[in-house]
Parts: sequence; C-alpha cells; structure tokens
Amino acid sequence: MTTKKKPNVYITRKLPDAVETRMRELFDATLNVDDRPRTQPELVAAMQTAEVLVPTVTDRIDAALIEQAGPQLKLIASFSNGTDHIDIEAAARKGITVTNTPNVLTEDTADMTMALILAIPRRLAEGARVLTDQPGEWAGWSPTWMLGRRIWGKRIGIVGMGRIGTAVARRAKAFGLSIHYHNRKRVSAATEDELEATYWDSLDQMLARVDIVSVNCPSTPATYHLISARRLALLQPTAYIVNTARGDVIDEAAMIKALREEKIAGAGLDVFENEPAVNPKLVKLANDGKVVLLPHMSSATIEGRIDMGDKVIINIRTFIDGHRPPNRVLPDR
Repeated sequence: MTTKKKPNVYITRKLPDAVETRMRELFDATLNVDDRPRTQPELVAAMQTAEVLVPTVTDRIDAALIEQAGPQLKLIASFSNGTDHIDIEAAARKGITVTNTPNVLTEDTADMTMALILAIPRRLAEGARVLTDQPGEWAGWSPTWMLGRRIWGKRIGIVGMGRIGTAVARRAKAFGLSIHYHNRKRVSAATEDELEATYWDSLDQMLARVDIVSVNCPSTPATYHLISARRLALLQPTAYIVNTARGDVIDEAAMIKALREEKIAGAGLDVFENEPAVNPKLVKLANDGKVVLLPHMSSATIEGRIDMGDKVIINIRTFIDGHRPPNRVLPDR
C-alpha cells in the first residue's frame, strides 16, 4: 500500500498554532516560525518549488513575481479576505488558481469600526493617557473637563454597504445613529427597512450631510482616493471619519491637511496609505487628540484568524482533490 504524497505548501507568515499544526498534519508545509516578512527573492524561490503558496495581505504577489513561478505552482490560497495584493489576471494567465478567506472577518471588523466611532468623539484615547502618562495629576471629575461629542442622534454615512458596512450599520443603529449609505448597488428593501437606512446614489451629497463617515469599501482602482481632497472639503467641520478598509481609499495627505486646518473634527484609522509606515504628521495629530490610530488590527481576533486558517485548509484540500475550491477568486472580480 502506497501513501499519497502530501502537497508542498509554503506559508509566508506565522499563523495560529492550531492552524499550523493542522497544516503540518495534512500537507508538507513550510512554516514561518519567526514571522519575518519574506523578501521578494525568498518569495520567488518559494514559488519555484511549492505547489501551493499561502500568502497574506503583506505579501505583494504581482505579475512579475507570478511570471517567475515554477510550473508546479497551481494554487495561491491567500490567508486574507481582500485580494488586492495579488494580480489575479496574471495568475489566471499562468494557470494558477487564487482563493481567499471571505466572510469570517465581518463581525470583528465591524466591532472595531464601532469602537473607533465611539473613541474619537468621546476622546477615549486622550482620557486613557491622562491616567497612564500623567499618573497622580488627575484632579478628579469636573463638569467641563474632557468634553466630547454625543453620537446618539447623529447621522453616519457608510461608504460601501457590503457585509462589513451592513454589520457596521446594525451596530450604529443600536447606538442611536441614523443610517445613510452610498454603494455601487442599492441594498435590498428588506435591509433598508431593517436599518431605516437612507440610500444616496451621490457620494458627494451624502458626505455633506453626515456627522460620521465610515469607510468600508474594498481597495480597487475605482476606489483609489475615493475620499479625495475635494470630497473631504464637503464634510462639515464637526464631522469625523473612520477607516477600517484600506488606507488608499482616502487621500491621506489631504485628510491630514483638513485635520490640521480643523476643516474636519477628527479621524479614527486602522489602515494607512503606505503601511506599515505611518505618516509622522498623523502621529502628531494623535498626540494632539485629533485622531485615534490603530495598527491594522480590526480583524485581529483569535477566533477570526483560526476561521481564516480553516478556510485556507478547505480551499487547499478541495483543490488538491481535483474539485473547484469554494472561495476561488475569478479575474473579472
């Protein structure tokens, strides 16, 4: 009796132990134990030997890299919801299938979006720093100290009413916010009724009328700098903007300028245009209490990461068994 050869799987980053253990049981898996981001030459070497590549959002799998892949590489099973870091068309031309891990990070990302929506107007980060950075100097409660803004009764404008945007809307409604949204397509009447949501086919018109903007659309060529300098100028000076999607959806330089000139009231950011680099001007604004900055951690829960790993494993096993993987990403999407 012969044992079926395990497929050679190369994993670019450290994954939860439970996921890595299962991958070693099922596959001939190369792990990244020290979690050091792989260089382009290292990725090229991996793609010339592995049958399956498991990258993450920090790995840029572009056309030039894919062109150097060996003939044995037939699957890129990304450990990510988004796939803007992979050239899907180039992979298709090379005969490589691409998969992702959708629908497992929705609730986690929506939770963090809501946390930022609360944190900026209510000055949570500033308040926390008073106790940690200035121990013993807090004089106690005062009726006029650390005054923020109420969110109940305000209008939120959601840019991108997909799964995450809809999950944000449900949370926001529970906090007493009035739901407004802009999307390529209008959501179902049932969803609009449930959320008492107002649809705007004009993003410009919506931005001028809301108190909080939540960016929840994917990063595509069409959404690059969707929130431009011109659109930022449409916001009210008391408006806040929150981004847990992708950094390049907002013109970061224009947003910084608007914040410094007090054209908008504040921002909550979990993503950045040039991450992992963070603009020092944003750090200064954070120190001044104008923004809350998080290190791309909206989806960072143990449960979410394990769910993502399970999807990667299912995609690999299905593909290796000769079937279409459930989370295949097509070039035209």
